[in-house]
Amino acid sequence: MPARRIGVTIVALLAATPALAHSGPGHTDGFGHGFLHPLLGVDHLLAMMAVGLWAALSAPRLFYAAPAGFMIGMLAGGAAGSAGLAPLGLEAAIASSVLILGLLSVLEVRAHAALAFTGAALLGGFHGIAHGSEMPIDFTSVLYGAGFLSATALLHATGIGMGLLSRRLVPNLAGRTIGGFVAFAGAAMLIPG
Repeated sequence: MPARRIGVTIVALLAATPALAHSGPGHTDGFGHGFLHPLLGVDHLLAMMAVGLWAALSAPRLFYAAPAGFMIGMLAGGAAGSAGLAPLGLEAAIASSVLILGLLSVLEVRAHAALAFTGAALLGGFHGIAHGSEMPIDFTSVLYGAGFLSATALLHATGIGMGLLSRRLVPNLAGRTIGGFVAFAGAAMLIPG
């Protein structure tokens, strides 16, 4: 019973938290800030872990395709954001990425490696655009980007680990449950607050 209460509390806290990790220029001055950002922004944390989770649940032999696509999409999006691209509805697109990745995990959607790579790259691009538009173009932003990518890889690996562990448990039930939680949080982020 206590685990259920903890789960409900976490869901309630996340549902009350908007996806506003991108509020304009802020601390983008080094590796440490870049590394911490994905860990402190709920939208990033959930999306990046869900990429790895989905990859492990749907294609354990090709688990690298979606995470690699997401990271390359983030890099390309970061370059586009630095160049001034800032599409309307970017926060909604980021929240939608959380919802989509959660649903892909829940449904264990199997995709060819090229499709998984491309889809994840598109979703990662939204996250990259948001960060690229916030960063000044200088050496510290390169360090920030390196930190951000390092934390992203760590979160992908965490999601992969959860997915692979879930595959050993009651047929992926744990992974699908986590995916459902991620999808719910993404849907909650889309509700105007």
